[in-house]
Amino acid sequence: MIYSLFFSSFLYGQTKNFTLSGYIKDKTTGETLIGATVYANEIKAGVVTNAYGFYSLTLPEGEYTIISTFVGFQSFSKKVKLNDNKKLSIELSGTDTELDEVLITGEREDANVSDIQMSTQKMDIETMLKIPALLGEVDIIKSIQLLPGVSSVGEGATGFNVRGGGIGQNLVLLDEAPVFNSSHLFGFFSVFNPDAVKEVKLIKGGIPAQYGGRISSILDVRMKEGNAKELTVQGGIGVIFSRLTVEAPIIKDKMSFLVAARRSYIDILAKPFLEEDLRDSKFNFWDLTAKVNYDINDNNKIYLSAYWGRDNFGAAGTFNSGWGNVTGTFRWNHLFNDKLFLNTTAYISDYDYDLSFSQDGTDAFNWKSRVKTYSVKPEFTWYLGSHSTVTFGAQSIYYDFAPGTTTAKSGGQELPPFALQNQYALENAIYIGNDHKISNSISLQYGIRGSSFTYLGPVTTYEYEEAVLPNTRRDPIEESETVYGDWDPVETYFSLEPRLAIKYQFNEKSSIKASYTHMAQYIHLISNTSAASPLDVWSPSTNNIVPQRGDQYALGYFRNIKNNTFEFSTEVYYKPMRNLIDYINGADLLLNPYLEGDLLNSTGRAYGIEFYLRKKKGKYTGWLSYTLARSEQQTEGINQSQYYPRRFDQAHNLTLSNFYTLNKRWSFAANFSLISGTPTTFPTNQLQIQGYGIPHNVDGVRNNQRIPYYHRLDVSATLQGRKKPNRRWEHYWVFGFYNTYARKNPYSIYFLPSEERPEQGEPAPNQAIQFSVLANIIPSVSFNFKW
Repeated sequence: MIYSLFFSSFLYGQTKNFTLSGYIKDKTTGETLIGATVYANEIKAGVVTNAYGFYSLTLPEGEYTIISTFVGFQSFSKKVKLNDNKKLSIELSGTDTELDEVLITGEREDANVSDIQMSTQKMDIETMLKIPALLGEVDIIKSIQLLPGVSSVGEGATGFNVRGGGIGQNLVLLDEAPVFNSSHLFGFFSVFNPDAVKEVKLIKGGIPAQYGGRISSILDVRMKEGNAKELTVQGGIGVIFSRLTVEAPIIKDKMSFLVAARRSYIDILAKPFLEEDLRDSKFNFWDLTAKVNYDINDNNKIYLSAYWGRDNFGAAGTFNSGWGNVTGTFRWNHLFNDKLFLNTTAYISDYDYDLSFSQDGTDAFNWKSRVKTYSVKPEFTWYLGSHSTVTFGAQSIYYDFAPGTTTAKSGGQELPPFALQNQYALENAIYIGNDHKISNSISLQYGIRGSSFTYLGPVTTYEYEEAVLPNTRRDPIEESETVYGDWDPVETYFSLEPRLAIKYQFNEKSSIKASYTHMAQYIHLISNTSAASPLDVWSPSTNNIVPQRGDQYALGYFRNIKNNTFEFSTEVYYKPMRNLIDYINGADLLLNPYLEGDLLNSTGRAYGIEFYLRKKKGKYTGWLSYTLARSEQQTEGINQSQYYPRRFDQAHNLTLSNFYTLNKRWSFAANFSLISGTPTTFPTNQLQIQGYGIPHNVDGVRNNQRIPYYHRLDVSATLQGRKKPNRRWEHYWVFGFYNTYARKNPYSIYFLPSEERPEQGEPAPNQAIQFSVLANIIPSVSFNFKW
């Protein structure tokens, strides 16, 4: 049965068929267009371009009107007599969009209804540029948090949560290389330079078989290739950082490059206002993004892309910390024939963190940690016909974890260094999937992924005693110590991960979709905070830590209204999760050689309903997003072994994003968010110790209260500069207000123990104190240009 499903399209209709294939590109820049439509008008058979702009359309012999479309571009039409396999590469011209035809999407107009894939949303950079942002700086991570099913625990929180999953359960990719920490400045900005980004795709469910390794979501960010026609320079000057991007052809229409750089200057601007001993303090970030590509010939193309980024934070001579990502990706596209496309990807990703303290040069402490990955992934796309596209491939990933190395000095004397043992692992996967259009109404996307994960030596392992009581530390059994040599397999896990999605389309305006996804996750973010911090470490699955596993069931209704002017969708989902990591009370997560004894195995569940209404055309555009959801977990010995809310559980999440174009020069935007408060743990009494009242949770109940609702209004105005005839120079100003009505949104609650009688206006003993990260209105202005 499975064989017939995959190859029925190939066996069906052995009449004379021929294939039309090629690439779809932007005529102005030479950039390939992802998701452009190519179809034969006479029989309404068509395909969309892949991630590299390639298409392959197989049709019966005959003469056709071939039409290619992509939102924001003029459509292309050409008569083609198909009596042989032919190549047709197309360059689409951009349009000068009239005010009554403003679009806010980078997808096809009917993609909401017609695409088989559900729970997937794309955001183009033009849309993100309109969103009011902190200090006027557009940010990819903050932008996707305005979509249904996506949230964070507040300002200053790194990462994001998708459909009740943890931040470590999202696979974040930059040109297919994983990014382990996607944030700058403790979560206020992301590592992605918007000027270098081509496409952003978030997959929340119905995940295709070619993706694996996380159980919550995929954020797939693709970089631009670089202008292959002419030199282009663009950038911006903002309140806290500036950016500059240069792209140009090396060999016109064959080889091009892109280089994009950003650097913040908070520390430079603040220096004149600081005390003399603080003027050498560091609080900045920088990043550099680069890419080069080369069309060797009609059948071969190579890409090389890289990212370097780092944050620095510290006080001169006393405290310093730094963290950063480095990624490098090499890709080779090879076209065997007009139906078989190969992309081979090799990447390296390196994330590291260092922390140091020093006092007069006599006492010092330094800690470093890192995680490196290396991978090779060949992936084939086989275009069996206009009704079936098969994707199959394999991937190998090698992991090198260095959880902690320390050096210290006391009284001027060097202390013996201490290092947790490095950990190594190898993950392998093979997969196959098919996008199969059975009829005009019914389409299927099905596939399967088989994966394995081997924990490798050199390493010393232990078995652990049973806990005396639930939720208490387990000590290692000394006689269980086992030493493994280089490349010795310690533990191996296997997983079979089926994927299935089905679409039934009622008509051109509406459809229903359903999906099932099973995922396995072999690496784990070790963190007992609500949001990741640079101090968090990653760990592989070991002989004591088993892989996380998650299923997701989703059902949705999709409708486009008024000639695709309005787009509506609603989805319900249910996600059971197993082998989640939880922590004993007082868990020691840093520099603990017996960390596994402080970890608990947990189960989880998340469920919810999402609503999304978007207006895509006209002077006024925007969307409404609402999510009603729950995320819970169950751990033996915690909260009476009952399900309790996870730290990022938020029942209600409402977003209103509004954009209004007044004329060719002025446009305005406003964004309002209203989100339920996240759970937190309050003390239930206080202990009297040496005359002080110490807040204490005698029942050990976790997440027994919630912080207040979060709500915020941001507004902005954009002024386009006057463009002179026959000049390439363009510029615009963005004026904005973040947190317009100065809401003191709580990030966390803490308590001040005191037995003394408080002075007037001071907190009472054990009074809850609300901590707000950004408690005032924040104005901004930025200048942006392009030449």
